[in-house]
Amino acid sequence: MIKTTHMQKLDAFVRYIKKSVWPAYMGCLWAVMYAVFVRFYQAAGGMIGVSGEFYDPEVFHMASYIAGVQIMACGFALIALVKPWGKVVPVWMPLIGGRKIHRLILLIPTLCGSAFLLAHGFSGIITKALHLAGVITMHFPGWKVLDVHRLVLWDLFFYEPWFIIMGILSALAALHYAQVSGVQSTALRRKTMIFLSIVILLTTLVVFAVIF
Repeated sequence: MIKTTHMQKLDAFVRYIKKSVWPAYMGCLWAVMYAVFVRFYQAAGGMIGVSGEFYDPEVFHMASYIAGVQIMACGFALIALVKPWGKVVPVWMPLIGGRKIHRLILLIPTLCGSAFLLAHGFSGIITKALHLAGVITMHFPGWKVLDVHRLVLWDLFFYEPWFIIMGILSALAALHYAQVSGVQSTALRRKTMIFLSIVILLTTLVVFAVIF
């Protein structure tokens, strides 16, 4: 009976996501806000969220700018999962206009990105918490001056939660796209379990890599 109830709740949630486009729009907004107010801000020399001084600040500024552009592009890419042009190439495009887009072309990079985001966030929280507890000692190369405690707190309560939320939103957008693209419910449940297993495996590997 308990197992049946859980399955019913899961099926209800899946049906709800099939009708929901908000994760894609929220994910896009979440990505744009982070790109603009964190990465582009730091690329311009902003110091909020920066816990020290780099040996080569210009490298950090350029890396922040590139990361901001990539994050913003990924955010806008989520919109393709809920728009008609995410399923059929617009007719105005030469040669390929009007052709159906295979769902894996969008699903594979979205799911890979979601798995990376979730593993990054969860492994970061675990390792930073272990560092604060004194269980492990983490090293952060590239810094000339560094307040390690402040850096860890920023990661623990700001940066890593952003990765987790972004990963959840992009995964939900991918789940919506998979359903409206014709993936059957039985296959969807199986692939969801595979995805979660990959996230757990990646998180575990990163944690062990940091510790050992």
